[in-house]
Amino acid sequence: MRGPLRDRFGRDRLLMAVAATFIAAGAAPAFAQSDSAAGPASSNATPVIDIDAAIPLPEPANVPPPTAADFKLDTAPRAAASDEPATTASTPPAETTPTATTPAATETATAPADNAPDKAAPAEASKEPAGSGTTTASTVAPADQPVADQLRDLLTTKGARYFDRKNERTAVEAFYQARGYAPLWTEAGVATARAKGVTARLKDAAAEGLDPGDYAVPDFAAAGGSPGALAEAELRLTASVLDYARHAQSGRMHFSQVSGDILYPPHPPEPEKVLAGMTGATDADAASAALAAYNPPHKAYQALKAKLAELRGTTESQPPRIESGPLLRYVPGNEMDDPRVSTLRKRLSVGNVDDTRYDAEVADAVRAFQRENRLGADGVLGARTIEAMNGPRRGNRIDTLIVNMERWRWLPRDLGAKPLGDAYVILNIPDFTLQLKQGDATVWKTRVVVGKPGKHATPLLTETMKYITVNPTWNVPPSIVYNEYLPALQQDPTVLDRMGMKLQQRPDGSVHISQPPGERNALGRIRFNFPNKFLVYQHDTPDKHLFSKDVRAYSHGCMRVQNPDEYAAHLLQIALPQQNYTAAKIRSMYGSAETNINLPTPIPVHLTYQTAFPDAAGHIEYRSDIYNIDSRMIALLRGADGKNLEAVVAHAQPNYSRPRVSLPGGVAERPVFGPSNFFEALFGGFQRPMPPPDSRRIYTR
Repeated sequence: MRGPLRDRFGRDRLLMAVAATFIAAGAAPAFAQSDSAAGPASSNATPVIDIDAAIPLPEPANVPPPTAADFKLDTAPRAAASDEPATTASTPPAETTPTATTPAATETATAPADNAPDKAAPAEASKEPAGSGTTTASTVAPADQPVADQLRDLLTTKGARYFDRKNERTAVEAFYQARGYAPLWTEAGVATARAKGVTARLKDAAAEGLDPGDYAVPDFAAAGGSPGALAEAELRLTASVLDYARHAQSGRMHFSQVSGDILYPPHPPEPEKVLAGMTGATDADAASAALAAYNPPHKAYQALKAKLAELRGTTESQPPRIESGPLLRYVPGNEMDDPRVSTLRKRLSVGNVDDTRYDAEVADAVRAFQRENRLGADGVLGARTIEAMNGPRRGNRIDTLIVNMERWRWLPRDLGAKPLGDAYVILNIPDFTLQLKQGDATVWKTRVVVGKPGKHATPLLTETMKYITVNPTWNVPPSIVYNEYLPALQQDPTVLDRMGMKLQQRPDGSVHISQPPGERNALGRIRFNFPNKFLVYQHDTPDKHLFSKDVRAYSHGCMRVQNPDEYAAHLLQIALPQQNYTAAKIRSMYGSAETNINLPTPIPVHLTYQTAFPDAAGHIEYRSDIYNIDSRMIALLRGADGKNLEAVVAHAQPNYSRPRVSLPGGVAERPVFGPSNFFEALFGGFQRPMPPPDSRRIYTR
């Protein structure tokens, strides 16, 4: 507990009183007190004895007398008073002669270890510019100091020549400044093992579907020991390493170069971390591995990479291709004869390869191939079966693999929600399938219908599913209202009534059309909501017959799910395991009341475009380029735009404004109360009170 005698200021007052008492009594000065024990005190010294007992004095320190170097201006804020006694520095050994140390020298001696060069070098005193008044010790090896001086000059005056991105230029300048501008890739003018490791990785960029020509690799030996040439080569290699890391992690091209219907979260690497990783890699293998780690870790990407290496290493000719021609089908007792059957038998390893009859054995082999490739197993050799059997030509397959690897770079590194066992949904548009996964394991899979090619194409995106709506209301998107429904009303004013639709004309003259929940609802019984700028979602559909088709691109951009009750049950078993959701429980909720089931932890949803992907056995399957995304990307990669491929391209976004229109006579108008914000209306999730009954006239036929 704090007492008055231990308070600093109270103590000062007591000492002043003691001094006054000494003067009045004519006693000896208090500062002349001996180190030895005091003898019998006189009556005049009684106050001194009492005060000595009350205020313990510290033992005298056996230290040399103070010098001018021990005194400096105290510019730091004064610490608050503490009950704890002050800690004093221990006395140096008697044989050690104390030396004064300047603040600058102290800071140099205690610099963080990660700011030091990679290899310990003898410290060499380097003078600061005249007039600085301080002296610091250099941590650059003497043999590297000329290169360090050149690096300092290049980065100070010509940094933008090597690093055209401001964040990278800033990171590089800070990185080399912290090293005292010691080179990272050479020692005494000779390339280090680290430099050899990253050089090998850059030269092998093609293995990752990248272009080695994008990453200049300097020849340090050709520098001939010239400090200027070595500094130039140093920065060139640093720039190539940063370019490779950026391309490997986020792609050679920005997705906006391909289409305005693509939106993935940007995730370029931080240049500071790239450089720090290179610093920590002291041998060739570690440096190469550190750089390679920026490529996608996903198993599907690794399978594509392996297939790319296989195709590039293949020298034998491709299997013979099946030529196009009329349909071939098995007719018992009247087998069709066609010269293509001989080639077909070779491809499928069926019977006598010289036999040109399309018999039962050939038909069964074709049916097995169709079943394996999800083509509709009817045993008929048609155009789609021939296309799938031939696949892309070798050169085209290499291009297809490369652009699919590029698209994997656009996706987030962590696909799933970690609290839910890395759960996520991935939908492959060209394959017309949706998978619910936890890590690498597929929990559930189903067929989907996607958007029609052109302006109704399903976008590529990453978002999070936040809730599921049972018995949804369909708020018709403006594009469908104005492009399809209103023109239909001009032809037949009763068409909406017959479809069970409701129309509302708002005070601003715009039109809103909706369809209430029910079995006829265009969204079916369930909607899966992951709000996004493209206003698309996944949902049920009353048009079940479309799922039997091989090519399922019929929607306006949203995705129709074949078995939505099972989909919802599996999602909720992951997100809400304690509530025991099943498909039967979901179906029991069907009715006319719109109900939202919130997901406490949102589940990521990835809409992807994989025209080449591994199947369950690891074999690469190919799909048609229905949106021509492959062809656009191949053309871009073969072009001469270079780094311009990384530039963001601004695309005109859809106009969701609702123009004022005049409704044709005989149209029934029923107000639909809800949010005026279309985004909110489309995805639901709003709670808005109903207006008073007489607040608006209701027009009926």
